Amino acid sequence: MGRWGHLYGKRWRKRARYQLQIEPLCRMCKSEGRITAASVVDHVIPHRGDINSFWLGEVQSLCTFHHNSTKKIIEQRGYNPAIGADGWPLDPRHPCYSRPGGGLKK
Repeated sequence: MGRWGHLYGKRWRKRARYQLQIEPLCRMCKSEGRITAASVVDHVIPHRGDINSFWLGEVQSLCTFHHNSTKKIIEQRGYNPAIGADGWPLDPRHPCYSRPGGGLKK
């Protein structure tokens, strides 16, 4: 289960079950206008082994696809690479908004 596998025992499963009850749909699919059942409980901000962040940090419900792809990319890059209908990145943390000449949107 990885470096922090010891944290994902009975107590975590109880918290995860509760999270999926109060937020049964994937938060990322919902933001994209789709309805998909969530199956994974994810820490919004990675806990990186910090026990306080693990137990007290905000969690969200995600589908397996978003947890294993989109969320992983966001954590690796530091921003969401999704592009809006206007052709510009949706995430204000995207590098194009911090470069000279960037951020020309609207």
